[in-house]
Amino acid sequence: MDKSLTSRLHRFAAARVSPEEQFGLHLTAGVLVLVLAMAGFARIAGAVVAGAPITQLDVELANWLHAHANHSPVLRNFLMGITHLHSTPGMLTLTALAAWWFYRRGARHWIPTLLAAVPGGMVLNVLMKHTFERARPHFDEPLLTLSTYSFPSGHTLAATVFYGVLACYLTRHAHGWGRRAGIVLLACLMVALVAGSRLYLGAHYLSDVLAAMAEGCAWLSICVTGVSTLRRRQAARARRGATNLNEET
Repeated sequence: MDKSLTSRLHRFAAARVSPEEQFGLHLTAGVLVLVLAMAGFARIAGAVVAGAPITQLDVELANWLHAHANHSPVLRNFLMGITHLHSTPGMLTLTALAAWWFYRRGARHWIPTLLAAVPGGMVLNVLMKHTFERARPHFDEPLLTLSTYSFPSGHTLAATVFYGVLACYLTRHAHGWGRRAGIVLLACLMVALVAGSRLYLGAHYLSDVLAAMAEGCAWLSICVTGVSTLRRRQAARARRGATNLNEET
């Protein structure tokens, strides 16, 4: 291979993993997460459409959870509160509070990411529901009566992108890998709690919440990486403009 070509490939690869480059590590990581998440969503969606064995597991788990849901009124009421907190009105309220928090902390550039991720993700999920038109679990005495479609889970999607944005912001400002890992773990636990509440209350199948997590990770990577790349490009242009101005003077 020509040495000049090898050198260019080496510089290209180095730029893709550089934290400082405008098309560097953040874009590489974002694209990787996007590809993996989309592959996961496509695999789950394909299995649901094809009636693969996971759909049988869906029904068995839903029936088992429903049969045991009335054994613990305290747990049922707690999970009912979690699911209502992460409903559409609840998520819009949490998003508004988070936007205000970003504003007060001087992190206004995170507000577009938050708004694109959460309300935008919720709209995307509605489109997905009408694409697949999967009926919700059916029980003679349901804990929740819902008329909308089941796949993917809107509550789980909203929780994934909301807590994902908060985790992305907090890990960037946390000191030490231990704190960063703790932040990510807490975000994952919150998403799992919301997903678990939807399963326990009979609102969704297992594949609904798993697909929503994958969908949420894909959409989150688009929003976070897209806004970050745009800001880096704007900063690079500003630096070039300042350099050219200094050279002219």
